[in-house]
Amino acid sequence: MPIALTRPVPRSIDRCELTHLARAPIDFDRATAQHEDYENMLRALGCVVERIEPADDLPDSVFVEDAVVVLDEIAVLTRSGARSRRGETAGVERAIARYRAIQRMSAPARLDGGDVLRIGRTIYVGISGRTNEEGARQLAAAGAPFGYTVECVGVSGCLHLKSAITTAGEAVVVCNPEWVDARSFRGCEVIPVDRGEPFAGNVLRIGATIVCAAAYPRTADVLRRRGYDVHLVDASELSKAEAGVTCCSVIVA
Repeated sequence: MPIALTRPVPRSIDRCELTHLARAPIDFDRATAQHEDYENMLRALGCVVERIEPADDLPDSVFVEDAVVVLDEIAVLTRSGARSRRGETAGVERAIARYRAIQRMSAPARLDGGDVLRIGRTIYVGISGRTNEEGARQLAAAGAPFGYTVECVGVSGCLHLKSAITTAGEAVVVCNPEWVDARSFRGCEVIPVDRGEPFAGNVLRIGATIVCAAAYPRTADVLRRRGYDVHLVDASELSKAEAGVTCCSVIVA
């Protein structure tokens, strides 16, 4: 059974980093309830949910995806492009060390896990405000002994690569073509998001099921018409922190 590492919503979530959205009040209790619903959905889809200890002094700590890149053989602790987030890796390291050998990035690398999309043995790295080419180079060096290659992809208009594109199948991607050039993902079938739902490119694949934010019903319907089993989850509070459905968990197969 896959392990899903999660971390509770911190009480400081209102002080989260923001890049592309205006700050809006985040209801802590509602965000916590929605996050618990998300965890329950992961359990219903066959995951064993393991919670990392809370970090109320780290406003973005619920977004565990950014602190680590998990490959089949190793886990690479990242070095966030947001200085305020670099303390998040300690708790994540203690959790992931039970499952993978650990490697670490060092300055001047900058990389958030939300900028990393793995398709087979190709790792696509979004060059964004949070991730630089040195981060991509260090990830490539860590993965090369195990047969991984890294390709850099430009990202504009959104926070992370996976804000714009994620996988729905082995070689199928859901994409907002305004934020990333889908032609970079050679050999993949591209399902464009509904034009009125620009953030719908962020979906979470668990086995044969696609988890999609409830705010994007039209894109969810497109996926259903293509034969996918789609589950909706309300992520409206954490979306105010530029969150998507991938960033609140690290799936360890």
